[in-house]
Amino acid sequence: MQSGCVHATKEAILSFIATPASPAPATGAIPFKRLALALAAAAACAALPGVAATAHAASAPQCEIDRPIRFGGMNWESNLVLVEVERYIAEKGYGCKSEVLPVETLPALAALERGDLDVNTEIWLNSVAEPWAKAEASGKVKRIGDIYMGGEAWFIPRHTAERLPELKSAADLPKFKDAFKDPEEPSKGRFYGCPAGWGCEVVSGNLFKALGLGDTFTLFSPGTGATQKAALTAAYQRKENVVFYYWYPTPLVGSMDLVKLDLPPYDQKKHACLTDPDCAHPEPSAYPENPVFTAVSARFTQDAPRLTAFLSKVAVPLPVMDQAMAYMEENEAEPADVAQWFLKNQAGTWTSWLPADVAERVKAAL
Repeated sequence: MQSGCVHATKEAILSFIATPASPAPATGAIPFKRLALALAAAAACAALPGVAATAHAASAPQCEIDRPIRFGGMNWESNLVLVEVERYIAEKGYGCKSEVLPVETLPALAALERGDLDVNTEIWLNSVAEPWAKAEASGKVKRIGDIYMGGEAWFIPRHTAERLPELKSAADLPKFKDAFKDPEEPSKGRFYGCPAGWGCEVVSGNLFKALGLGDTFTLFSPGTGATQKAALTAAYQRKENVVFYYWYPTPLVGSMDLVKLDLPPYDQKKHACLTDPDCAHPEPSAYPENPVFTAVSARFTQDAPRLTAFLSKVAVPLPVMDQAMAYMEENEAEPADVAQWFLKNQAGTWTSWLPADVAERVKAAL
């Protein structure tokens, strides 16, 4: 529009210069009316950028709250990636600023109750069932949307499953102890359990005991999650046989071709004992599915209903999450980089969370 205006003004001025003046009146004045009109047009053109800027500002999204949204930053990859996805959408689609507060699971829940956190993107229900029930009963927090169904399992690599086709279940492991030789105790196989000190170490240990594996396998608990991941990644890359516990979605599970070992059907009572460090007579049971959901403070739902509606719709199919985790692992990418990959390559997933105008603003920003 502006270029057309400039062109018209130019033509008007040139026309004035090229046209011979008519006879001057007695006063000696000459007819500058056309020139005055041309200059007025020029002034109008000069004002257009300001008008355009005002129109643009009017169309820019206005955040519902006048402070940064406070997201909980848990220390696992899927949460960190989804938080960055949500922050980008909140900024580009809704005009909101945000910040991430590093926090652990139970302190995050307490912070959500106090209103110190607005959003906890990933709560794994089985890990905090009792504390969550108490927090929800207080009325200070709300469960607003289900992200995906997480899980836990005992795994072997696909190449191991092909070498040992008769190995189908965890109960079969004693027959194949020599295929998983423990370098520190060669007469036994090695099973990689949960990292030392983690909650899942209790279940791994009790399940190992319930299956009677102590005579044929050692239960190896790596000192840290990083140690566990490094050992498993190295064994997988060397195409060694390895059997281990892990959870998902995670970069490791997403980037490897793995096979789950069968466990006896899930039994709530048996599993409850497996979670007890003092379980006297553990019995084998499969891990239950682990609902992963988003929670927000009750105050946030009142102050930011549009943002709450968006966050309530955030859901990711597990295969899509596995792809994102695999991208993270294979490219050694930071959470913000994985979020950009997700937004550019999984539009079919995230656009379903948003009104059309918000989705278009986010797309335009990518």
